[in-house]
Amino acid sequence: MGYHISNSYFNAIRIYHATMELLYTTSRFVPNYKCDSEDNPIAVIGGLEFETSFYMATLLSIYRIPQLAYSSASVTNDKFSGLSIYHMVPNEAHQYKGILDLILHFRWTWIGIIVVDEHGEIFLQTMLPRFSDNGICLAFKEVVLQGTTIDYYADLVDDGMKIFDIVMKSKADAIVFFGDAESVSYLRWLVRLLNSEDPKIKSKVYIMTAQMEFSTNFYQRSWDLQVLHGMISFTFHTNEPPGFHQFLHSRKLLQAKGDSFIKVFWEQAFLCHFLDSLLEKEFDETCTGEEKLGSLPGDVFEMSMSGHSYSVYNAVYAVAYALHAMYSTLYKHQRMLGGKTWKYLGHQSWQLHHYLRRVTFNNSAGDEVLFDANGEIRTGYDIVNWVAFPNQSFVRVKVGRMDPHSQIFAINDDAITWPSWFNQQRLTDSTGHCTKLGRSYCNLWVLVYKQHFSILMNCMAEMPTTDMNDCVTCGEDLYPNMGQYQCIPKCITYLSYEDPLGGTLAICALFFSLVIILVLGIYMKNHNTPIVKANNRSITYTLLISLLFCFLSSLLFIGRPERMTCILQQTAFGIVFSVSVSCVLAKTITVVLAFMATIPGSRMRKWVGNKLSNCLVLSCSLIQTGICTVWLATCPPFPEIDKHSMSEEIILKCNEGSASFFYCVLCYLGFQAIVSFTVAFLARHLPHTFNEAKLITFSMLVFCSVWLSFVPTYLSTKGKYMVAVEIFSILASSAGLLVCIFFPKCYIIIVRPELNHREQLMNRKVK
Repeated sequence: MGYHISNSYFNAIRIYHATMELLYTTSRFVPNYKCDSEDNPIAVIGGLEFETSFYMATLLSIYRIPQLAYSSASVTNDKFSGLSIYHMVPNEAHQYKGILDLILHFRWTWIGIIVVDEHGEIFLQTMLPRFSDNGICLAFKEVVLQGTTIDYYADLVDDGMKIFDIVMKSKADAIVFFGDAESVSYLRWLVRLLNSEDPKIKSKVYIMTAQMEFSTNFYQRSWDLQVLHGMISFTFHTNEPPGFHQFLHSRKLLQAKGDSFIKVFWEQAFLCHFLDSLLEKEFDETCTGEEKLGSLPGDVFEMSMSGHSYSVYNAVYAVAYALHAMYSTLYKHQRMLGGKTWKYLGHQSWQLHHYLRRVTFNNSAGDEVLFDANGEIRTGYDIVNWVAFPNQSFVRVKVGRMDPHSQIFAINDDAITWPSWFNQQRLTDSTGHCTKLGRSYCNLWVLVYKQHFSILMNCMAEMPTTDMNDCVTCGEDLYPNMGQYQCIPKCITYLSYEDPLGGTLAICALFFSLVIILVLGIYMKNHNTPIVKANNRSITYTLLISLLFCFLSSLLFIGRPERMTCILQQTAFGIVFSVSVSCVLAKTITVVLAFMATIPGSRMRKWVGNKLSNCLVLSCSLIQTGICTVWLATCPPFPEIDKHSMSEEIILKCNEGSASFFYCVLCYLGFQAIVSFTVAFLARHLPHTFNEAKLITFSMLVFCSVWLSFVPTYLSTKGKYMVAVEIFSILASSAGLLVCIFFPKCYIIIVRPELNHREQLMNRKVK
């Protein structure tokens, strides 16, 4: 594809003129006439600013020429309604939410705002109510007006000095700077003009918006960059295509064939001139063409792909894919029409809209590119931290991201480099500044009521006042601080593996699981020995496997609650425990029946065997399974956000769905345990050859004790400790069954193998 590049000069007249030149001809300017049929634009990419894109769109839409803009789409988006424009960056409304999330993340409640012109006014109108709703106060808000006259630049100097003075005197640590493409250059120019060495300038954190492209004028390349150090900015999501960095390092002027303006860039970047160049008098050195782009300072040329550049990159490929789809379709129609060529249809730009709306592809960097119903690309923002160095170099470090479509806001606090003097202050000190009397924007007064704080807006005088009548309740996500003059975001808590308590319980569960596997291995190795064969081997193996699942089921309670884990937690626990207790009951009944069968003439011999035990285990387990099935079918458990149980925490937990079914499961387990304990207790004096009853009696005593103490403890705890109590009860009761029933037998098998013989068992019976 061929291309034309025009400069807008950030001027409306120039923008309209350049757009009309693209529409008509490069040799003669004849509005509304096409004098060169071979040189018609199929699509236009631009511009860098909101106003530039709008001015271009008003002309391009007349001819329905697709425009792919890489400027932010307006929150209202009313101006672009009905225009032939596609946005290669997210809607600005998502950035507004990201700024609010960032401020709330760091708990800054005393901030300043600087905005530029009409676009910034929209930001103020949208965000001021949101800041107020979230307990964020403004130390100041200033508007920088744009213009083009000499008087404007004189006023700009005066306004800049006033704003700079306000910023330096303000106690606000964080300043939101909502600007345009030239705002960074303006900020550097202002600091240079005032020649400020005040360390306070390095104690402010500037939050920059995505449309603020880092640009530097020719005369600024030697200026100090420290004002940018520690700055946090939202940037349009970017990714580096494979080979891009190597391409820049190997780029040479002599290889740039067909690039019409690279020589001009080369001279201004490397401060040199070519022969017969207009800049020969400006620079003494002669350009060789072998200079390396990597040697340029970062404020002159960045070696990484910026968010705006990445948007242009995606726009070019979007047009290419749409063109490919359009010509493929035309080619199919041509074949259907018997080979006749409709050349005229192949050059109509309005046809491209149909294919652009449906274009979807993965670019070479691996990102998916597609448009939504509003013609906006489905992408997000990167959160970038600027780190400046004394040698005039700087890097942009990606410290987080915001994806509005996946509802993700993530930031790595440890990766952030703060301004030079910022670390000497407490990060949340700014919250205390609102309590100072006489502040012209926001005075906060303390009330004695819990969960309330009073706000008095005093914008008229510098005098203290005490007449506070309005009490504002902290939202569900907030709680009042110790002084009760502000609301602080609640912390989100749940029992995680990173938590010491959660990690310890998980380790215990895995340890006992390994012990179970070891015991199972010992039993299988000694499968035919008398001590293993006694009391039904199949039930013994079933009990060991069910105990293994009991230990593993406790891991479902650890971690962030999800829908599936919430469903499995209580139901898996109830069913596997029911199987375990049913096996214990079956073993106890086996002991009783085996003794009764030895009595001469007893009818119990027909009941001795595996069938009764298996039927008992199956029937008892099916009853619990039925209860859990009805539970899941009627009111299944679900993940819940509890904002009320704890005053300073938001608890992520699993709601049982129905407390009745939960306690029904526990009651059924309790009934099984009591029956097993009763039968085992009555059978404890039977002959020792067959008798596991003493071991089962003690194990069920431990089991019942644990779960009887569980209910009051569970009801008296909150948050992650409630979950920890249930996990501990699962581990303790399972460990009680394991230790009391199997450890004595493992001791005989491993340490006293001479006792593991039929003769020894019969002798002990005689004794």
